[in-house]
Amino acid sequence: MSSQAQSLVQSVDWLAIAPPTLAAVVGLVVLVADLFVGDNRKALLGWVSVAGLAASALMLLPLLDGDRSTFCLTGDADVCSYTADRFTLVIQFLVLGGALLAALLSMTALKDADKELPEGEFWFLLLSSAAGAALLPASRDLATLIVALEVASLPAFALVGIKHGDRKSSEAALKFFLSSVTATAVSLMGISFVYASTGTLYLTEIATRIENVDDQLQTLAEAGVVLTLVGFAFKTAAVPFHFWVPDTYVGAPLPVAAYLSVVGKAVGFSGLILVTVIALPSYADVWGPALAALAALTMTVGNVGALRQQSTRAYSAVRLLAWSSVGQAGYLLVPIAAAAYSEDAEKAIGSTVAYALMYAAVNLGAFAVAALVARTKPLNRVSDYRGLYASRPLAALVLGFFLLCLAGLPPGIIGLFAKVTVFSAAVDAGLGWLAVVMAVNVVIALFYYLQWTTLLFRAPEGEPETHRVPAPLTAAIALTAVLGIALSGAPQLILRFSDTGLF
Repeated sequence: MSSQAQSLVQSVDWLAIAPPTLAAVVGLVVLVADLFVGDNRKALLGWVSVAGLAASALMLLPLLDGDRSTFCLTGDADVCSYTADRFTLVIQFLVLGGALLAALLSMTALKDADKELPEGEFWFLLLSSAAGAALLPASRDLATLIVALEVASLPAFALVGIKHGDRKSSEAALKFFLSSVTATAVSLMGISFVYASTGTLYLTEIATRIENVDDQLQTLAEAGVVLTLVGFAFKTAAVPFHFWVPDTYVGAPLPVAAYLSVVGKAVGFSGLILVTVIALPSYADVWGPALAALAALTMTVGNVGALRQQSTRAYSAVRLLAWSSVGQAGYLLVPIAAAAYSEDAEKAIGSTVAYALMYAAVNLGAFAVAALVARTKPLNRVSDYRGLYASRPLAALVLGFFLLCLAGLPPGIIGLFAKVTVFSAAVDAGLGWLAVVMAVNVVIALFYYLQWTTLLFRAPEGEPETHRVPAPLTAAIALTAVLGIALSGAPQLILRFSDTGLF
């Protein structure tokens, strides 16, 4: 065997790559099984998918004892394409846990749709997207990063437009697709510029080489840095790349909107963190101010957009959650921007990870209750939630708790705790102005979150409707509620994730 061929042979650490691989394999199994399973037994595919996602999440446990890397250069074992460190495992837990909850919501949605949604294709697309999203935080070279981003995104376009003959769904998918493809094209151009100026795609190698770029290539490298960030800013729904969010969430099946709001964001944020903090720390003076400005703009536009929603408008509850998720994206960007100015960048990144975990649990819970209400009131207006306490006291209490968590008010201690963590990251980094903008936005958000919460406990109009809640939907609401309440009781559990082990 020639020396060149030998240098390409790499041993694969199968345990390290097990979580995303298992999700992808189960996706293929479900797609093939769909051909042989009769129409009356299609629900079986859903249970197989849920079990597959649960097994993928459990495969994270053996990886907790230390960092593992694979697909490394044979000449240099420290330069690898895939690393399962603490940061990777936390984001993979968030992604696979979020996909599992979205899958539980989907089981009820598919049953209610009564053959309008193709089940085999739906589960295959959801599992494929989850596999790509789980691969992304482990990627340590730009090529793997972009491939993971696209594997997470492409099935998501199809999921948004999967309702047969639904104009709203098709329009949402088209908007999402066109804007996402544009952002990816800009990112790929940026990556090609970075590669041209450094001669490598590995993140750690880029970090050392980009500091010593030729003067002739300096402008090319700077342009590459800015363009690369655009694609990830789009995935996080940062302003001005946010315009697809409200229409996409309304047009998509509700479980898909829930999935995008949490897993889609996790993909964007983990990509942003890897590119900025690991590959481009020497360009902190370029991406730091850019992300700080994006954070301020995103939280303001998101919260003002949510504030303007009319409670009697069709789908206003989903639109409010969509605009609220744009505002929350602004808070999530704050610690990443702070990492550019902070002496302890790892602590700043830890704040984003901690906030993302809180947001994932309570936002998925809010979407789960919205899915419950949508079963009797398909237009899902905010005004439809009036008097929910009279017909479904537990669902009303749980939704009220989730909304207070998102607002950062007691008893939603975990929401308050996460906001304080992000706030202190901005102050510690000397970004006082950003902390002030954040404080103002938190006050704006209080108004619409509290307005919705008080509506739940008002006297209902007409007779309250009751119906049996399917087991998967009950499980999704119960799981998110238990997680939110447990974290509010012991917020120090989140602090453990502030040590990301990225450095």
